[in-house]
Amino acid sequence: MTTPDLEPRQNWTKDEIAAIYELPLPDLFLAAQQVRKANWPEGRMQKSQLLSIKTGGCAENCGYCSQSAHFDTGIPASKLMDVEAVVGEARKAKENGADRFCMGAAWRSLKDRDLPKVCSMIEAVKAEGMETCVTLGMLKDGQAEALSQAGLDYYNHNLDTSREYYESVVTTRTYEDRIETLGKARNAGLNLCVGGILGMGEGRHDRIGLLHELAQLTPHPESVPINMLVPVEGTPLGEAATKPLEIVELVRAIATARIIFPKSWVRLSAGREAMSSEGQMLCILAGANSIFVGNKLLTADNPEMSEDDSLLAAMGVEQGTIADKPPACAPTAIPAE
Repeated sequence: MTTPDLEPRQNWTKDEIAAIYELPLPDLFLAAQQVRKANWPEGRMQKSQLLSIKTGGCAENCGYCSQSAHFDTGIPASKLMDVEAVVGEARKAKENGADRFCMGAAWRSLKDRDLPKVCSMIEAVKAEGMETCVTLGMLKDGQAEALSQAGLDYYNHNLDTSREYYESVVTTRTYEDRIETLGKARNAGLNLCVGGILGMGEGRHDRIGLLHELAQLTPHPESVPINMLVPVEGTPLGEAATKPLEIVELVRAIATARIIFPKSWVRLSAGREAMSSEGQMLCILAGANSIFVGNKLLTADNPEMSEDDSLLAAMGVEQGTIADKPPACAPTAIPAE
């Protein structure tokens, strides 16, 4: 491989991404580290925390999700949390070292009746000095603008997997539905947090396809979360626990993401609870520069804070902040489909 691109480019081909993904592991690590050193020279690790502000009862049939109303997973539906309770959780997260607070609601789409309350949450968390991110499902016209006016920093809406494999995971909304919501968020001036889930039965070509889809977004997502499937009993993908993804595949995906998204946060997200410390270290060495802390990721278990502190201390990696992010290219609107 030649010297990797140190600046974002929008013309990645699927073959080029495949060639990077399939490099000998030492060469892949070297290229990823070259990109990291050029754009994130401090090498620090940002801590984010994710809170479920409305749990269960979702109308979507995402095959991995414990909160879908289509599956019996033992997760009861709840109402949207009060603003004061959300702020209390944000304060605890900040005390524990997180400077980014993410709020997720189990909805197919954001309802106008809930928009003012969510905006109040965003305003209150921002007042605590934290960066904000929400994941609220699909957006209607005008909603992204309201979220932006409330001070929202990032909108999360994952593509999950490749376009070709997508219908094997969810059929209640289309790939284009997701792209359209991303366009609405971008056009409202929001940063995008867009990634996917590995280990859902997809092939390597699908993992490469997901990265290629993300690379077509203009500009690139400022945040790219890479998740490992957390199998949930009662969901169609719950049986995947018998055939977990090899850690080296997750490592390859993270290293490739670091190379093709040189100025984006690459977030090691769900699935860490099932990984060894050594596996997590490999993911960080591959280029991940953000983790989610706290003992829950929505409804999934996550390592304890003390475990994360020990992990980073063993690597000699310091905690980072949102201020570590390198300058990005000027945002460009994504045409709505």
